[in-house]
This record gives sequence, structure tokens and C-alpha cells, in this order.
Amino acid sequence: MTAPLYIGCAGWSLPREQWPAFAAQGTHLQRYASRFNAVEINSSFYRAHLPATYARWAQSVPPTFRFAVKVPKLITHELRLAHCETALDEFLAQCQRLGDTLGCLLVQLPPSLAYEPVTAAVFFRALRQRYLGAVVLEPRHCSWLEAEGLLQDLHIARVAADPLVLEGGEAPGGWQGVRYWRLHGSPRIYHSAYGPERVRAYAQRLAQSIEDGIPTWCIFDNTASGHALDDALYLLEQERAGFSAR
Repeated sequence: MTAPLYIGCAGWSLPREQWPAFAAQGTHLQRYASRFNAVEINSSFYRAHLPATYARWAQSVPPTFRFAVKVPKLITHELRLAHCETALDEFLAQCQRLGDTLGCLLVQLPPSLAYEPVTAAVFFRALRQRYLGAVVLEPRHCSWLEAEGLLQDLHIARVAADPLVLEGGEAPGGWQGVRYWRLHGSPRIYHSAYGPERVRAYAQRLAQSIEDGIPTWCIFDNTASGHALDDALYLLEQERAGFSAR
């Protein structure tokens, strides 16, 4: 296994019943980071955070820990990727205070946003002019399957998401320099647990990905009923056992 595997959840909230699985002292983020090496910041989608807040988060975690940061809805859902250079500049000035702990940016698009080649090219080129790190895209309109060439050219990875929205979307697409699984919970989105059997199935895919030498992420977003932590902790056990279920 020659590439890193980042395992975590969407957010670092720790329900009281989960506390025994984590370090006893520290903030919720510090305790969360005592077990996991990654987290997805979803709150950035809804509101801006001060640069000092990002800097404080970076100082709270081990140097090997990585944050995925969700691009604001102002850019993806309101401006719909058009004429958003100023918004991009403001967002990047904030989140880049994470420094080396900034692992990737997540661009999640609304289901109504179809692929428009010129708009997409202008947006992702503007993003690439400003940020050279990993970027992953979660489109939710089937027309984005036509964007593979653009994504590969600009080194943008397409998320493998569950529940499945795009045909073939169970596997990462686009640029293959990073792979990102985003598991929202199914059949009931955000609520359903995956459980040991399904987590073991994902573990096999993740193990193959890191054996391919590709940095790989697996983020559990089934947080609404508290199952994300259980699923992520079980996946962590599989990793530490050397993915023995393969």
C-alpha cells in the first residue's frame, strides 16, 4: 500500500454515547482527530469562517491530519459557477489558512445544474489558477458525465457517491490523481447505517485504490441519526487489520 487513505466523517461532532471511543481530553475536533486522520467541513457550504478559525483548526490536529472543505453554496448553487472569481478569492483566502492540513476542496453541485462546457471550463480554470491542490467534484446531473475530458485536463476528480445519482457514479471518475468516496447513507439518505457487511465491501475498493498508488478518501455523511461514526470506526478497524476481509 503506497498511498494514503483518509477516513472520516462529515463534521467532527461526537455524541456523548461515542465519547469512550475517543481521547478523553481536548476539544471535539482534537478528540475526533485522536482516531481519524480526515474530516469534511460542510459548514463552509452555508457560511464563511474567519481565516483565524481555519488556522485554529489546523493547530488542533496532528500534522498528518487532512481537511476536505466544501465550496460555498454561493458559488455552486447561487452563482451556479458563473462570474464567481471574487467569491472564490474570498473563500480561498479563508480556507487556505489550514496550510498543509488542507487536503482537498469539495465542489458539490445542485441536481438542477447541467453541464455547460464554457461555464464549467471558465470556472475550473479560474479555480486552478488560484489553487493547485486536490479538487473533487460531486455533480448530481447526468450531463456531467460529458465533462470527463475537462476534468482530466484540469486535474479534477469526480466523487464516487452513494446513493447513486449518475450512471457509473459508484466508482470515482474524472482525474485519477485522487479518489474520493462520499457515503451519504442509503436507502435513507443521511440516516441509514452501512453496517459491517457494506463497510467491508467498501474496504475492498479502498484497499485496491491505495494499492494503485492513488491518495484515497472515504467520508461518511450519514450523520443525521449518528451512524457515520460507527461506520467510520469500523472501516478504521478494517484498515488497521490490513483489510483482512479481502
